[in-house]
Amino acid sequence: MKSFILSILVLTAATCVAQTQDFAKGIATAKSSYSAGKLEDAHFALLQALQEIDIRIGQEILKLLPAQLDTMKANIKEDQVTGNAGFVGSTILRTYGVSRSCDLSIIGNSPLIGTLNSLINTPIIGGMMSDANNKIIKVQGYKGRLTKTPHEDGKASYSIDIPMNNSLVTLKMENGTDTQIMNMANALPLAQIAKLIQ
Repeated sequence: MKSFILSILVLTAATCVAQTQDFAKGIATAKSSYSAGKLEDAHFALLQALQEIDIRIGQEILKLLPAQLDTMKANIKEDQVTGNAGFVGSTILRTYGVSRSCDLSIIGNSPLIGTLNSLINTPIIGGMMSDANNKIIKVQGYKGRLTKTPHEDGKASYSIDIPMNNSLVTLKMENGTDTQIMNMANALPLAQIAKLIQ
């Protein structure tokens, strides 16, 4: 058992060193490409380095997340962090529970940010879009939208979307209540997440 734990620690340390080397290599490549006038190569190398930063930030955010929401335990082995190039930034995903489930995703540079901000910050638009299944909420001081999706069996799914800076935090829960999902959203370290993703 000790050798197994030691192997995991060595592998984790090697991964961190490799990621640091990848970042340093990307910056060095960008500098040399820029000096040589190869701007496209410099741009690509910088994008690669930024992806490494996004992945590291995502890993730090996963460490902040609670090990349990409501009665559902985190499925840590299924955690995902991706650094995307282009319009959409990094994506962080954690799932909770087995028979009853909840998903938490954080998407950097989400294309939905502008629309959602208009919806929750413009009283006329927000008022027109509010009904029995959609409402504007506040979670730990952050405005968001709560959406209920009724099912034919009388149960419902809920989702909360909270824009933070240029990222979108989305919490989805199957077969629960609005009170349960609000309690789960309030259990998230939103202020700490906001600091890391700004």
